[in-house]
Amino acid sequence: MFTGIVTAIGTIRETRKTGDLRAVIACPFDPAEIAMGASIACSGVCLTVVDKGGAPGDAWFAVDISGESVARTVPGRWEQGGKLNLEPALKLGDELGGHIVTGHVDGVGTVVSVTPEGDSKKFVIAAPKELAPYLAPKGSITVDGVSLTVNEVSDEPDGTCHFTLNIIPHTAEVTTIGAMQAGDGVNLEIDVLARYLQRMQSLRG
Repeated sequence: MFTGIVTAIGTIRETRKTGDLRAVIACPFDPAEIAMGASIACSGVCLTVVDKGGAPGDAWFAVDISGESVARTVPGRWEQGGKLNLEPALKLGDELGGHIVTGHVDGVGTVVSVTPEGDSKKFVIAAPKELAPYLAPKGSITVDGVSLTVNEVSDEPDGTCHFTLNIIPHTAEVTTIGAMQAGDGVNLEIDVLARYLQRMQSLRG
C-alpha cells in the first residue's frame, strides 16, 4: 500500500532479461533501510526488491518486472537511463499524505498539453475510455506514482476523456512530472474508492 507521495527519483542503471525483466535502479536511499522482499512503487508500479547494494545516498536495488507489468505500463518506461518516481511501501503509523494507492497500473494516458499558470503548470492528460467513468472533478488520480487532484474532466466523442491537473513548483521539482512534455505517456491508477463505487453501480444497473 502507498500514498502517492514520492520520496525520491531513481535512475534505471541497467536492465537484463532473466525470464522476467530485471532492472537495477540507482537511488539516494540508505541500502540498510531497504529490506529484501520489500515493496517499492516505481512510477506507480509496485515492485519487489530482490537485491540491493551501494552506500547511503548512493544506493541501488534490483526488481523483477513481469511481462504483464511491462505490457500495462508506458512503452519504453523500463529502458536504461530512464527516470522513475520512487515511494517505499506505507508503514503502520505513517502519515497518509496523499490517497490510498495500490501500485497497480490501470492504464496508460498521454500528456496532451502543458501550459504555465502563474508559478504552476496546467497539465491536460488524455485517459483511455475504460478509465473515463472513474475520473471526476476534485477526485484523486495517480499519475506515474504521484497522488494528484483532478481539476476538470471533459468527455470526448470517442469515449475517452481529458482531465486537467495543477502541478505546483514543488511537485515539478521532486518528481519526473516536471520534465514531461506533450506526447509523453503516463501510468495511471484510478482511485480505489471510485473502482468499488463503479462496480456497485454496474451491479445495480
